[in-house]
Amino acid sequence: MALPAKGPATGPGSTPPEHTEGAVTSVHPVDERLHPSRLVPAALQHIAAMYAGVVTPPLIIGQAVGLDVEGRTRLIAASLLIAGIATLVQTLGVRNFAGNRLPFVNAASSAGIAPILAIAETNGDGRQLPAVYGAVMVAGVFCLAVGPFFGRLLRFFPPLVTGVVITLIGVTLMPVPVVWAQGGDESAAGFGSTGNLALAAFTLAVVLVVQRFGKGFLKQVALLFGLLVGTLAAVPLGMADFSGLRSAPLAALPPPFAFGAPEFQPAAILSLCIVMLVLMTESSAGMLALGEICDRRADSRVITRGLRTDGLATLVGPVFGGFPTSAFAQNVGVVSLTRVRSRYVVAVAGATLLVLGAFPVLGAVVSLVPMPVLGGAGIVLFGSIAVSGIRTLSEAGLDDSSNIILVAVALGAGIIPLAAPAFYAQFPAWAQTVLGSGISAGALTAVTLNLFFHHLGTRSRPAAAALKSS
Repeated sequence: MALPAKGPATGPGSTPPEHTEGAVTSVHPVDERLHPSRLVPAALQHIAAMYAGVVTPPLIIGQAVGLDVEGRTRLIAASLLIAGIATLVQTLGVRNFAGNRLPFVNAASSAGIAPILAIAETNGDGRQLPAVYGAVMVAGVFCLAVGPFFGRLLRFFPPLVTGVVITLIGVTLMPVPVVWAQGGDESAAGFGSTGNLALAAFTLAVVLVVQRFGKGFLKQVALLFGLLVGTLAAVPLGMADFSGLRSAPLAALPPPFAFGAPEFQPAAILSLCIVMLVLMTESSAGMLALGEICDRRADSRVITRGLRTDGLATLVGPVFGGFPTSAFAQNVGVVSLTRVRSRYVVAVAGATLLVLGAFPVLGAVVSLVPMPVLGGAGIVLFGSIAVSGIRTLSEAGLDDSSNIILVAVALGAGIIPLAAPAFYAQFPAWAQTVLGSGISAGALTAVTLNLFFHHLGTRSRPAAAALKSS
């Protein structure tokens, strides 16, 4: 978005230089077109930072609903394809309709995994993914409808609330890598064997060693390096099966509605709309942070266009097998660390994801990584999500007793489904879907208590102030 030219940017918050009629000024770092010798390595860093996160949701969900290798390969290909398209739209923009034109990555968010698994559990075979995709599509429409007014709603999602939700995402997902580390299939003969646990521990150790002693790019790809070394170690042990590569097509676009026509179930829709509000908060916070890092302020119009991209990707994604789409915070960290602010670097990364999605055989390689290897790496991945939530909570004013009570009760409500899976067994099906997800239950509790403690009978803050604080 073009802003009035006021001279060169001199620091955070200053107005960036722009091209105007009759005048030529320097190119802003966000709009800089780098030489390939700088552009390609910078794009590879972004791909390394995002790739594990992009393929995690389809891997977990595909495994949970019982898809075979071919089905999981389709899900992975769809996630890569949608992530590539969404990232290209964000970085390059579509007129004044969509795209924040910042070095911003969009892809399937791990925040949707737990509610999606809860939806799958309340539906029989053959109806699991159709119910999920119907809810995801409505969540996309919800994002498109609410996005232009979201600045006014952000005061209901301060760091106190989002910190609880992000922490619960990590905590709720932690049983997943634990099951993977034991073999993934609880009915299999070797589930929980010493060999499976040793392979998971070895993968985790590789990640930790690379993180401790690696430098630069190698340290950034510690998770992927651990997956690679763990898989190679599994081959001589007979624990890696690559036969599925033969059935995977070399190049093919994901077919529309390959898993069935979407079904629209009210409880599932409510659950994912709640998650979408959290994702919109994360995206808005990411755009604000990236605007500061890049010295190009993200105002309400930039945020609206960015959220519109989230909504479009979430709406269209299920047609091919995608899931709720949001910002990737790790890539904001890459921009901050490297100080390479060109949006064209991230556009190249998005184009690479799109190409990877068009070659399902590459997705098949990821889907064939042994479960114990995924388990060892998953402990790091999901644990880091919980740490991000704790870090957010540390900035949320926990010296206030009301805030302590709010966080305590919300975390308790979110952990109930994890500690006692049958706790809501006597509730109606719609309530089981909403409350059976620790993320949905915790988010509802946190929002309600935030209203009770900080909004009921108090004077509301202006939307702009709430936007900045969130």
